[in-house]
Amino acid sequence: MDLFDHPDNPVPEGGLCAEVRTVDGHALRTARWMPSHRPLKGTVTLLQGRAECIEKYFETIADLRARGFAVVTFDWRGQGGSARLLRNARRGHVDDFADFVVDLETVMREVTLAHMPGPHNILAHSTGGLVLLLAARRLRTQIERAVLSAPLIGLGKVGLSQGLVCPLSAALSAIGLGTASVPRFGPNASIAFEGNPLTSDATRFHRIETVLDARRDLEIDMPTIDWLAAACRAMRQVTGPDFGPAMSLPILIVAAGQDIIVSTRAAEGFARQTRSARYLEIAGSRHEILMEDDLYRDQFLAAFAAFVAEGAPQAALS
Repeated sequence: MDLFDHPDNPVPEGGLCAEVRTVDGHALRTARWMPSHRPLKGTVTLLQGRAECIEKYFETIADLRARGFAVVTFDWRGQGGSARLLRNARRGHVDDFADFVVDLETVMREVTLAHMPGPHNILAHSTGGLVLLLAARRLRTQIERAVLSAPLIGLGKVGLSQGLVCPLSAALSAIGLGTASVPRFGPNASIAFEGNPLTSDATRFHRIETVLDARRDLEIDMPTIDWLAAACRAMRQVTGPDFGPAMSLPILIVAAGQDIIVSTRAAEGFARQTRSARYLEIAGSRHEILMEDDLYRDQFLAAFAAFVAEGAPQAALS
């Protein structure tokens, strides 16, 4: 469970990479860094999206450390350098998003709270944002605030509509086809830069492709039907009429104006019914805001820093 160092994507100095094991026996690859600059502003636990790995976030980790934050991050079960769940290790699989909540709670307990300085905040992208919402009630006493980048609250415009995908995936899962891969379709099937729905920044796009070309073991393909059915259940839970109003954790939702992977309107609707939530939409950005052109990425980092600073104790700002 090492970190892969590549000339185009070097490992930030001073990192500690370690394995932790969940209560249900799955090994997770974790990494942590202390800040590179003072004053110390606490720790950010960084939650990835689906099919991502720690290496993809080296630039963001360096940015956060330069702003005075310690950083913890990890690979979800079934992806990156963590334990894979199927014989075919390239299939992105999970039985239920409650399993991802177990991953998050394990890392918070064994790494973030055990070794890193407070105050504690979370930065979560896409699928990571949905997991954070599911875990928010139990995490409320452990973290101050959370910032969600393009969270998976509703499906975007790639392929079939959510109204068709969710019942279809549930039915296929119920008849035993859950470990089959979801077929590729739409623009998300292409890995070429031209027309990709993830980022308009060619350098950042090709950097992660270069890393994955060298370390195919960190990569996964399309999700399984079970993964998709589980995501649908989780989205239905967080968009229920009582979920948002009951949330007390302060969150900032940052949506991408040109997102077709997840639904920007679903994120906006969730924020509107959640008193503890704020909403910001970055016009022109595609789904992966932290991998986007600096025009969009800098807006996100500025909003993150300002929102977290509002909740920080004065001692952390001095």
